[in-house]
Amino acid sequence: MEGENRKSAASEERRRFKKICVFCGSRAGYKSSFGDAALQLGKELVERKIDLVYGGGSVGLMGLISQTVFNGGCHVLGVMPKALRPHEISGETVGEMKTVADMHQRKAEMARHADAFIALPGGYGTLEELLEIIAWSQLGIHDKPVGLLNVDGYYNSLLALFDKGVEEGFIEDNARHIVVIAETAAELIKKMEEYTPGHDKVAPRQSWEVDKLLESTKSGEPLGS
Repeated sequence: MEGENRKSAASEERRRFKKICVFCGSRAGYKSSFGDAALQLGKELVERKIDLVYGGGSVGLMGLISQTVFNGGCHVLGVMPKALRPHEISGETVGEMKTVADMHQRKAEMARHADAFIALPGGYGTLEELLEIIAWSQLGIHDKPVGLLNVDGYYNSLLALFDKGVEEGFIEDNARHIVVIAETAAELIKKMEEYTPGHDKVAPRQSWEVDKLLESTKSGEPLGS
């Protein structure tokens, strides 16, 4: 009984996110609902006293959520590859800005600092970050919740592709459930707090520590080599 209580207490502790990494577009998109969702998520993080880790841009959805969290009194950490600074920063940045060598190091650095991940609508970069963090979860590199804020059905086609992958035998059914999905920020974070990994892992977690992967990027080796 005492062991079960300790286990329950540890589970509750894991659900209290201190920092969430948000993947999102450096553009605002054409629908006002996308910007509204970024603001809503930012306010939800502030209300829960959760710090933000993100890609470092000050424009588009990146700018909206980072400014909202910063104005609300929570810490903001932006991680920006050196080559992208002129493209994704317009005007003053907020919070702490960390410049890294490349995109690989950016993703490893964001993952190292975050307790969980959320994707807002975005373009190729957002999709690439989201899919890699899902793959890392499947491989056992991390066991942190991965949330998808499906604003106005933006990710419906991607979710259908995931289902197709299961149907055709490329994705295990239990791995399909790595992604936590909701249409509002409050609902999504609640689901993520209740998330329990239920998929098989390829290797023990200690063999895939993100810190080790981060060191490999500094030495010029590809992530996961």
